[in-house]
Amino acid sequence: MLQSGIKQKLRNGQVVFGTFFKLNCASLVEMIGYAGFDFIIVDNEHSNFSYSEMENLIRAADGVKLDAIIRTPSAAEEHIAHALDSGASGVQIPGLTTVEQVKAAMPATKYYPLGRRGMNFVQRAANFGYMERNAYLEAANSNTLVVVHVENKEMVDQVDELCQVPEVDVLFAGPGDLSQSVGKPGQVNAPEVVDLVERIFAAAAKHQKHVGIWVGNAADAEKYIKMGARYIGYQNDVLIINSALKECAKVFAQFR
Repeated sequence: MLQSGIKQKLRNGQVVFGTFFKLNCASLVEMIGYAGFDFIIVDNEHSNFSYSEMENLIRAADGVKLDAIIRTPSAAEEHIAHALDSGASGVQIPGLTTVEQVKAAMPATKYYPLGRRGMNFVQRAANFGYMERNAYLEAANSNTLVVVHVENKEMVDQVDELCQVPEVDVLFAGPGDLSQSVGKPGQVNAPEVVDLVERIFAAAAKHQKHVGIWVGNAADAEKYIKMGARYIGYQNDVLIINSALKECAKVFAQFR
């Protein structure tokens, strides 16, 4: 049940588009897939999903050929294990400040010989035991996407070293958190923040790593794609629904 659509697209040099997912609604997952998104990032850092609810969201995504990436609450091994055992296409790990922390987390994302992920052949990711074991191990090691947030100045200062961690597929720049890390919360266009983002992109290009970023509008998406972004997190489900509701409200406001 492990899908690898976006990882293959990234290998092909394509741009992939997703959104952060915060609402516990499997039907909404399906709608996002039908709308043409490539992936969702199930936000276990800032939302309140249980492990079983997370698995059902992944199941809904599978049904519409939508990759489900899990933003884990932290780099803890149990969070990574539950996400991948549930059949997620990958994990997106937030909050790390040193390359040593990244390296410590990576073994949980891969099986031997690339790591020491807990061995299990009867979970959902392995088709509950119906998938041939060696085929499953090979697919899991090859197809699981590993995204690491670069969202603080400490990590930006180590970004060249981060790019040399082989298990990391995507560096995900977080302008909002970067703005906070330089003492200008929310000022994502402040020169200090722009400089940090540009350093992330430059390092990714130098070391041939994929780079991703959150964007809130089409203009920013175009700007960052031109800079080299290939993994675009566009808004989130709450913002998208809010925008649609506001447009609806404009229609009937004129009749009040």
